Amino acid sequence: MSAQISLAKPEHLNALLPLVEAFHQEVGVEQDSEHRYGAIAPLLDGNPLGAVYMFGPTRAPIGYMVMTFTWSVEFGGIEAGIDQIYVRPAIRRRGLASEAINSIGRTLRQAGVRAISLEVRPDDAAAMRLYEKSLFHPRERYQAMTRKL
Repeated sequence: MSAQISLAKPEHLNALLPLVEAFHQEVGVEQDSEHRYGAIAPLLDGNPLGAVYMFGPTRAPIGYMVMTFTWSVEFGGIEAGIDQIYVRPAIRRRGLASEAINSIGRTLRQAGVRAISLEVRPDDAAAMRLYEKSLFHPRERYQAMTRKL
C-alpha cells in the first residue's frame, strides 16, 4: 500500500486528535481531551523534541506516528523514538505502518538521526512482527524503565 505521509502542522490538529483518542482507547491509555491536546499541539507547532507524521489525506488521515528526539552518546548523535504509531483498524495489515516507518526512517537518516528506538509489549505479536520486519531488534542488555515526575 502506498499512502501519502506528511508532517502534521497546526491546521491538522482537529483531524489528528480523534486518531490519538482511538489509539489511547485501544491500548488503554487514560487521558482526557485537554491532556491529549496539550501533548500533541506543541509538536505541531514545531517543538524540537518531537514531530507527528500523518498517513493518508491530511483532511481525513488514516493513521499517524509520533516521533520524539533525544541525544545518544552510544549512537553518537540524535536518536529518534517512535512514541506512538496508529493505523485505523479497517486499513491495517496492508503494509502502511511498515511503509511509514521505512519512509520516515530514510528522511530522519538524511537529517542526521543515528537510530530509532521504540517500546513494544512482548505479548503483542502483530506489533513485534511489524517491528522485526522493519529491522528493529531487541536490546537484550536493556529494559525500559520510567519514573513519572
